[in-house]
Amino acid sequence: MSKVTDLVKRLFIGRALRSTQLHEQLLPKRIALPVFASDALSSVAYAPQEILVILSIAGVSFYGFAPWVAAAVVVVMLTVVASYRQNVHAYPSGGGDYEVATVNLGQNAGLTVASALMVDYILTVAVSVANGVDYVGATIPYVAEHKPQIAILIVVLLTIVNLRGIRESGAAFAIPTYTFMFAVIGLVLWGGFRLLVLGDELRAPTAGYQIISEQSNLASLAAVFLILRAFSSGCAALTGVEAISNGVPAFRKPKSKNAATTLLMMGLIAITMFVGIITLGLASGVKLADPATAATSVLINGRPAGPGYNQPPIIAQVAEAVFGSGSVFFVVIAAVTALILFLAANTAFNGFPVLGAILAQDRFLPRQLHNRGDRLAFSNGIVILAAGACLLLWGFQADVSRLLNLYIVGVFVSFTLSQTGMVRHWTRHLRGESEPPARARMRRSRVINFFGGVMTGLVLVVVLLTKFTHGAWIVCVAMPVLFLMMKAIRRHYDNVSQELAIAEDTQVDESMLPARNHAVVLVSKIHKPTLRALSYARATRPSTLEAVTVGVEGEEARALQEEWERRGIAVPLKTLDSPYREITRPILEYVKSLRRRSPRDVVTVYIPEYVVGHWWEHLLHNQSALRLKGRLLFQPGVMVTSVPWQLHSADRLKSRRAQRAAATAVRRPWSGGVPQGMDRGQDTKA
Repeated sequence: MSKVTDLVKRLFIGRALRSTQLHEQLLPKRIALPVFASDALSSVAYAPQEILVILSIAGVSFYGFAPWVAAAVVVVMLTVVASYRQNVHAYPSGGGDYEVATVNLGQNAGLTVASALMVDYILTVAVSVANGVDYVGATIPYVAEHKPQIAILIVVLLTIVNLRGIRESGAAFAIPTYTFMFAVIGLVLWGGFRLLVLGDELRAPTAGYQIISEQSNLASLAAVFLILRAFSSGCAALTGVEAISNGVPAFRKPKSKNAATTLLMMGLIAITMFVGIITLGLASGVKLADPATAATSVLINGRPAGPGYNQPPIIAQVAEAVFGSGSVFFVVIAAVTALILFLAANTAFNGFPVLGAILAQDRFLPRQLHNRGDRLAFSNGIVILAAGACLLLWGFQADVSRLLNLYIVGVFVSFTLSQTGMVRHWTRHLRGESEPPARARMRRSRVINFFGGVMTGLVLVVVLLTKFTHGAWIVCVAMPVLFLMMKAIRRHYDNVSQELAIAEDTQVDESMLPARNHAVVLVSKIHKPTLRALSYARATRPSTLEAVTVGVEGEEARALQEEWERRGIAVPLKTLDSPYREITRPILEYVKSLRRRSPRDVVTVYIPEYVVGHWWEHLLHNQSALRLKGRLLFQPGVMVTSVPWQLHSADRLKSRRAQRAAATAVRRPWSGGVPQGMDRGQDTKA
């Protein structure tokens, strides 16, 4: 079974890489752009659509506000891109918003950012994959009927690709991402050419539809609130901007310069596509309603669309208006749009594991998240991210509208705290800088970050006001839970470190050494493992040595005693009575009695164990030993030693286990005297 598992692992993930090959995984800008920017670029598939969907609540007449809402989103995006270009130069270590907030605003602010980003990364995967399934479901009914299952399958496939390493996942996703970019930009340019130069009329398939407003005759305050809600939904276009600041270490040198250049390229491309799609959508008469009410609120030829109505996404409608239904270009755009939405989740697959590794290094998350896998990726973080996204997709039935209400709250929390931290960063550096050119550069950077902090802070307030009752409250609950969890983990690690720490002037105190060592060898029957355990125990030269067995069946206990004496084994055998046929309790009581007689003594319990080679053999052996060891570990002054005996079925695994040990030594970096993969607080009795 182990051989089959190893073969499957190598088939899907690939051969293990040495730690010295980490530099080979660094990304040039042409690969880094699709790796880190796919989320931000793919947002043009749903951010313009969400603006029109929200405005349609008050009727098509409110579409007139769409250009102004889009312009506000573009201003915020430009501000955030400019601000994060300062971040990647000032903090290139990969901590991103978490590092900026922690260094400049304190630990609590840093953990707030970390909890917000972790929630947002999980939602990024769920929203992107769910929206991609929607695009595929528009043409394949089977996919639409099984959205949650298909979405979870896509997440599993993305997980496998990312487990193969960041460079391989980037290379695999580069072609689809660039195809999407060129396809959408080509769509925008050709559509604009037809409108402005040729004077053609573009007509979307829904141009002749009508939408019944859910809230007519809105008061001024309600209308403003609705427009702000559309703005907050449109700000989903900003998600993924922060990913590059978290991924600076993955870039080739010069890291900060390459990251800043990639960030600028991403911002300009995303803005071009966002503005182009919403402009062509309005020019071609696209009509979009809330999917939950589209069956009744959309009128086709004066009649409700009905329950079978499948609302085409905005890019599909614009592509049909520009290129015509069924054309090659229309099919290409529909296909690459669905694909890029799936691949947009890759941004989170690169951001979440790195953030988790940094938090684990700072002891706010389990240390296992800091270990690299076979392919030098943070495999544990990738698996946790995938599991969280799958739970969301199943719980919300892969419904984009419901998931989107949870979206972007976390990312704007991190935006705001990060920019506030950068303002304090520049203020602190200005105090120690006397050169006029440098001071002027720092002041300019501080102004950019201050403006970015104000803008993102205002957006955060709008998002909370407009989305709280629509599902954002779930994120507002999840973030504090994660915050408190990370605090508790850090408190645990600190307590363990404090408990195990040795003072500088501490010397070995002879009076604290155990007075004697009582060795106890557990015996179930007389066979080779028992004799090996006895020999090993005698070699340690304990103060006293005895063999102990539990007399569950009287006849078996007497037969064992007789054979023991017949063989002339020099170690005395003690039989413990067990009237209730228990094994663990009598041994525990006997060990406790030894400790009570002499508290300064230690008791070493030797347990013979079988080493087997098949998974099913584990179910047949060593269960009593495992239970007993689990109980003995909590007894003070008791040491537990396992004495292994390799069965023939284990021989075939010897060479393979040696290879794995070498690979594990490469994966687990050494820090001090304890391997990093091992908890320093782990009891050494096992």
